[in-house]
Amino acid sequence: MSQANTPAESPHLLRRFGLLQATALNMSNMIGIGPFITIPLLMSAVNGGGPQAMLGWILGVIIAISDGLIWSELGAAFPGSGGSYLYLREAFGRATLGRLMGFLFIWQFIFSGPLEIASGYIGFIQYFSYLWPGMSPNQGRWIMVALGVANIALLYRQIGSIGKLTVSLWIGSILTTLAVIGVGATHFNPKIAFDFPPGAFGFSTGFIFGLGAATRIGLYDYLGYYDICYIGDEVKEPRKTIPRSIILSIVLVAIIYMAMNLSVIGVVPWREFVPAENNPKAQYVVSLFMEQICGKKIAFGFTLMVLWTTFASCFALLLGYSRIPYAAAIDGCFFKIFGRVHGEKRFPHFSLVVIGLIAIACAFLPLDSVISALLVSRILVQFIGQIVGVFLLRKNRPEALTYRMALYPLPAIVALVGWLYIFATTDLVFIGFGLGAMIVGIVAYLVWAQATRQWPFTESVKPSAGG
Repeated sequence: MSQANTPAESPHLLRRFGLLQATALNMSNMIGIGPFITIPLLMSAVNGGGPQAMLGWILGVIIAISDGLIWSELGAAFPGSGGSYLYLREAFGRATLGRLMGFLFIWQFIFSGPLEIASGYIGFIQYFSYLWPGMSPNQGRWIMVALGVANIALLYRQIGSIGKLTVSLWIGSILTTLAVIGVGATHFNPKIAFDFPPGAFGFSTGFIFGLGAATRIGLYDYLGYYDICYIGDEVKEPRKTIPRSIILSIVLVAIIYMAMNLSVIGVVPWREFVPAENNPKAQYVVSLFMEQICGKKIAFGFTLMVLWTTFASCFALLLGYSRIPYAAAIDGCFFKIFGRVHGEKRFPHFSLVVIGLIAIACAFLPLDSVISALLVSRILVQFIGQIVGVFLLRKNRPEALTYRMALYPLPAIVALVGWLYIFATTDLVFIGFGLGAMIVGIVAYLVWAQATRQWPFTESVKPSAGG
């Protein structure tokens, strides 16, 4: 690490995010376009389609809460920017295996981070097509590009003003989801909502894989409960704020999601948008829900609220994810240019722009491929790696864990089994993608480590060793 990047000389990051802002950031990330575009996919997943797929939501929240406790322990122990990169490095040994794990996380993040942001851009265009039925594919692509550029521009500022903007976007997200729940509750028809087809719960191999697909979709919608961990250097009282914001976000969003899904399928018969493949109604089912109850004009205005919510999620994602390459760079484990901090506004501007541009490029891929690829690429290194990391820290550095989950090790075991189930029930092409990316990453690390005399090609590594 060069002298220019030492704490004494670099512009430091400002701690401005309290519990409200942290929870707002997480929830803005979680309540994005996910539940608005995945209800048809979810309802199509298990035994030919139907409300039995809601089991995937239940399994998803169980896994999310269990994994959230993992993030809470790690975030409280190491409240710095970078999230998983920092946790994996510390848990596995920052001078030894932790260097490989940290490198692999950044490697997979180059694929998965922008993919997650891109899924929001894709969903934005799907709902925008409700407002503009004659929109051509090329026009949709230009709108996605403009959306991505606007996201970068709004985040190109000091963290204090971003905290206020985050709360504003969060309020819009909450109002949108509450509108769906409120309208649906007054028109809820249990006969429509619980219209199970014959053999809905028939146990078979197909049921196991279908439930895995439904759980994968549910977890995609829950992703983001940990977003505050990526800007730990900018959080006030991080050892208290991070765990509280994670658990609070999961519980609140779980309640909102369940109510929202029941509201929609209790008004719009699931057979109208299932199967979701090549069904135009599946692209903007919540707008159709509002149109059926309140009419076209109200549905038009509500769709604008959905677009607001979608943008809020993309905003929160890019804010958190832009800090990951920055943290690795200042630690000497990634390209030094990503460690640049804006001299006046004091935020990692180069990392922000690069991640934002890659996300725009990823938005040109199909949505279902984006969801599967981003989840599978994270499971082995990030989610399972962190679970193993908590076990290692409990054994080797118990004094570092200032927050400890209840009922340990049960939540860690539940999270581990859940992530393995999601991985095993994914299409083989995406399993191959996840394994292949990890193997190539290991090879890339070994080549880089040998060239720069890093572990395992030296007996010791100085903490300030450059990349």
